[in-house]
Amino acid sequence: MVMGNQRRQAMVLRHVAFEDLGLLGPVLTRAGWGCEILEAATADLTQQKIADADLLIVLGGPIGVGDIDDYPFIATEIALIEKRLASDQPTLGICLGSQLMAAALGARVYAGPVKEIGWAPLQLTDDGRASCLAPLGESDATVLHWHGDTFDLPAGATRLASTPAYANQAFAFGKNALALQFHIEADPARLEEWYVGHTVELGAAKIAIPALRSATAQVAPRIPAQAERIFTRWLGQIA
Repeated sequence: MVMGNQRRQAMVLRHVAFEDLGLLGPVLTRAGWGCEILEAATADLTQQKIADADLLIVLGGPIGVGDIDDYPFIATEIALIEKRLASDQPTLGICLGSQLMAAALGARVYAGPVKEIGWAPLQLTDDGRASCLAPLGESDATVLHWHGDTFDLPAGATRLASTPAYANQAFAFGKNALALQFHIEADPARLEEWYVGHTVELGAAKIAIPALRSATAQVAPRIPAQAERIFTRWLGQIA
């Protein structure tokens, strides 16, 4: 609950400019959250305001936990997340963010069996169907997958969703942490930026951009409402 003029504050760690809050941004605003976006690669991640934030959101990006030698800030990021999870502070990880959360909890993060890029449904576990992800169990539900890495389910975490190629697509930890390997937040209206930014990856994976663009157009009308339902419910649970 917001008291007086006090607003809850979310700190957002972004790894590339176009993988931003997307559809989550307006949901946070309507729910009364203030947001500060930090560039993970260049920000001082040891700042107390990040450690103490009412909510930490760790977004996606084209690097991985295994790239720590090339990108040393990843170690600081994992340490930050580890401290927050240990004290059950609200934390949301999306794509790379979910992998960093898994690593912070001591789980193995590694290359998956295939590149999973494009729109596809999920299989929810019983716990997933009882969670904020329940709308993803509906017949027309779909999410954007865009990853090649995966992780083991961390000790103490609850698996919420899977796909045939990736057993661990989402997990909850404690009362206030949610890790999503997939993208609920991605705004279909802005995915042209992703196609440009990830052109090398798409080419290497032999993903046809016109086909991906066509698939996006087909699902676009229902994606914003789906994101709002899920994120509104989760924010209400942590408030």
